[in-house]
Amino acid sequence: MNAPTELPHLVEPRPVPAAMLDALRARFGDRCSTALAVREQHGRDESPFDVRPPDAVVFCESTDDVAAIVSLADRHAVPVIPYGVGSSLEGHLLAVQGGISIDLSRMNRVLQVNPEDLTATVEPGVTREQLNSEIRDTGLFFPIDPGANASLGGMAATRASGTNAVRYGTMRENVLGLTVVTASGEVIHTGTRAKKSSAGYDLTRLMVGSEGTLGVITGVTLKLYPLPEAVSAAICHFKDIGSAVDATIQIIQMGVPIARCELLDVNAVRAVNEHSKLGLREAPMLLMEFHGSEAGVKEQAETVQSIAAEAGGENFEWASTPEERTRLWTARHKAYFAGMTTHPGCRTVTTDTCVPISRLTEIIEASVAEADASGLPYYIVGHVGDGNFHLAYLVKDGDAQQRETAERLSMQMVHRAIALQGTCTGEHGIGLHKQGFLVDETGAGAVEMMRTLKRALDPKNILNPGKIFSL
Repeated sequence: MNAPTELPHLVEPRPVPAAMLDALRARFGDRCSTALAVREQHGRDESPFDVRPPDAVVFCESTDDVAAIVSLADRHAVPVIPYGVGSSLEGHLLAVQGGISIDLSRMNRVLQVNPEDLTATVEPGVTREQLNSEIRDTGLFFPIDPGANASLGGMAATRASGTNAVRYGTMRENVLGLTVVTASGEVIHTGTRAKKSSAGYDLTRLMVGSEGTLGVITGVTLKLYPLPEAVSAAICHFKDIGSAVDATIQIIQMGVPIARCELLDVNAVRAVNEHSKLGLREAPMLLMEFHGSEAGVKEQAETVQSIAAEAGGENFEWASTPEERTRLWTARHKAYFAGMTTHPGCRTVTTDTCVPISRLTEIIEASVAEADASGLPYYIVGHVGDGNFHLAYLVKDGDAQQRETAERLSMQMVHRAIALQGTCTGEHGIGLHKQGFLVDETGAGAVEMMRTLKRALDPKNILNPGKIFSL
């Protein structure tokens, strides 16, 4: 496929009839907004695409609200686009065919916590930080941490993962059930609070990762985990990025149950130093965290320290106090924005891939060599414990040549990942940006099967149209 510098499959927006807008205003009052500033806020995410904003934004407070909007949209064949906090990177929430943005941020209640069963049920606007704050007294936590303080509904919709995935898995493994509004406005429930089920098709897994194209998620039942008895973090620097990745591969292949293993290249370290005033040595770095009993954490850390030393790791430093760990992880979570501040006036073209752990050094080193040769500024962060990494190219806003170069480099990296039997996206999702890569990865037959599901569940193509694939 060609580098996607332009929006794929952009079609003329579908007009929103005045009768529908009147009906929305009558039901929702000032919670229905057509103000340009509100619409523009809901028409941008962290992707490099610029799209006209939605025609209106409705702030929902219940599943009934969502069902009412979708029922109207079905009647008038108008697109609806779910909106959480706007942190997506691949254009998931852009109104490429116009329509109504359904803002779910006010649906932010933790509905039920069952500590004895290690589950919680939340509305989609609850963020991961909010959930963990509200359940702290139970001795439990929710581990999925994509970096941004994303909404849990959005995390389910994009099958997010993040820094803890190497130990706790992704949203796919941690969502037990959903409440979903279908394309006709019907409310359905998938899954239960039971740990497993063989009852019919697994509709929960079908919805998780569907990016709002098959239904609007209005409730999520999640797995919780006991807070570990002991937590310790460490950093280790390496002479080059290949040595850092080699150390990671050995850690995973040795079966060390490490909770987090994050890579920052020298550019990312330099950026977080400047942004968060850390004073870290400016060299490729692994930031690691260990969970378990006091004895287990000590054993894990000693094993990892030995492996790192053999791979050329230096300056192994501990961060045992909660304050120091928080400082390091806060800096890591801000790496995306820290990288952008190193080149004011730039936007990022960010891509992520995931490969079998044994091929991780190969793809990162090749991608770094291409990025260095291009002359574009870039930085790398990665959840390398599960073979996933992110490469962000910084391009001057409006510079078509730089944008084309960044997209070409991104395309080469993704094709390399697919050739290594990896995936075009480990956690960002397809959205607008990676539709051609989905065909490359899964084949035309598999994508056509996805289209068949989409047509069956959303015959008028009103649920976040234009995302994942074209119809």
